[in-house]
Amino acid sequence: MSSKPHFVLTPLMCPGHYIPMIDMAKFLAEQNTFVTIILTPLVAQRMKPITDRAINSGLPIQILLLSFPTLEAGLPDGCETIDTVPSMSLFKNLFHALELLQQPYEQLIQNLNPKPNCIIVDKHLAFSAQTADKFNIPRIVFDGMNCFTLVCFHSLHISKVYESVGEDDPFIVPGLPDKIQLTRSQLPGIFNPNPGQISEKELRERIRQGEENAYGVVINSFEELEPKYVKELKKIRGDNVWCIGPLSLCNNNDRDKAERGNISSINENQCLNWLDKQKPSSVIYACLGSLNRLTPPQLIELGLGLDSSTRPFIWVIRGANKPEEVENWIKENKFEERVKDKAIVVRGWAPQVLILSHPAVGAFLTHCGWNSSIEGISSGLPMICWPLFGEQFLNENLIVDVLGIGYRVGTKGVTHIGDEEKYGVTVSRERVADEIRKVMSEDEEGKEMRKRVRELGKMAKMAIGKGGSSYLNLITLVNKLRNC
Repeated sequence: MSSKPHFVLTPLMCPGHYIPMIDMAKFLAEQNTFVTIILTPLVAQRMKPITDRAINSGLPIQILLLSFPTLEAGLPDGCETIDTVPSMSLFKNLFHALELLQQPYEQLIQNLNPKPNCIIVDKHLAFSAQTADKFNIPRIVFDGMNCFTLVCFHSLHISKVYESVGEDDPFIVPGLPDKIQLTRSQLPGIFNPNPGQISEKELRERIRQGEENAYGVVINSFEELEPKYVKELKKIRGDNVWCIGPLSLCNNNDRDKAERGNISSINENQCLNWLDKQKPSSVIYACLGSLNRLTPPQLIELGLGLDSSTRPFIWVIRGANKPEEVENWIKENKFEERVKDKAIVVRGWAPQVLILSHPAVGAFLTHCGWNSSIEGISSGLPMICWPLFGEQFLNENLIVDVLGIGYRVGTKGVTHIGDEEKYGVTVSRERVADEIRKVMSEDEEGKEMRKRVRELGKMAKMAIGKGGSSYLNLITLVNKLRNC
């Protein structure tokens, strides 16, 4: 073990952050390195089938547990991840809990043998900058975003262009290779904070500075997808920018695909058997992520839009605001019974990568979280974009305006977590059905779009494979840190 470079990976306790980092751990361990993953107990439990299989296959990976200070931070018992926080008022407690991790985290680092060559840590764990300095270990941040979005963040931070416009007035993000138009209401919290969350400003600034001062950054993307923005990001950050994705493609067997992130809420064989009976490229897969908090009326509109599109579909109801109301509507209107011949309704966690890679799936209705977006691209699927919050509107711009592989469903601005009731229904069932028809159309535009995204899907698989751009970037990263 001592002859191998030792990497320590520490994700944020959020599905969109720890899932790709576990993939990254497997990818690193395959390159003659030793990998330690530091996880809190709930995350370790969710990922256990994947990590156990990786370790049992002979990959040099170890898991260390970091107790999560729920009680000390004033959180309910079992509230250990962002998707288990029951109300917006407790988010400040969660951020406090993250800060309380510093001392026990440093104890784990101090006791590691051999000493790490590098720590790869989620940028939101701001204390890790002090930890890396204390132990004189290079720190690489994992952001979970793509190069395009990071370049946009930099431009917005430097130019402050959004400060001189009204909330819904369009403006052009300056200094980019493409014309990107946004409104202030579409920007993530760092530029467009919820009025009730101004107290987070200091933490956001610490995170930003920690990101800037890191040794480098690893990106869950591939160079062929966004070459202009890889180049721009290297101008900003220097050469220590490594695109090593799509990380989801590190999962080669169906068990890993099915159990990636959590135990599926549906039997994957039942799901695959149903997909096997559908025509190629005919099914719509609709999932708005683990943190979506859509109101019952809006979720119901989505379900009715899927139904009226006349296409077969898989609808994942996860997250959601007041899920019992949606469940009551489904039962009272016999929705599931009515669509049983052409649809599957999944409550909870779905084996998303397994579904997206099935030849029967023809399009992906997504919230444009980056994990979901790049999983859709890797599967060669055009997308219907329904961004909700965070950087998702920027990802929508990449998908629709830069890559030309999707359509907008028409959401106008960020829905701040906790404020969902204020926004009501913003997307009608008619709009949902119309966008599905457009993305599945056999006209020239539809055919060209599908051809483009299929080509990107092929490039993604080549990038992660032996000799591909992401594979070589990872080798470069390992070699650079081997002697640290």
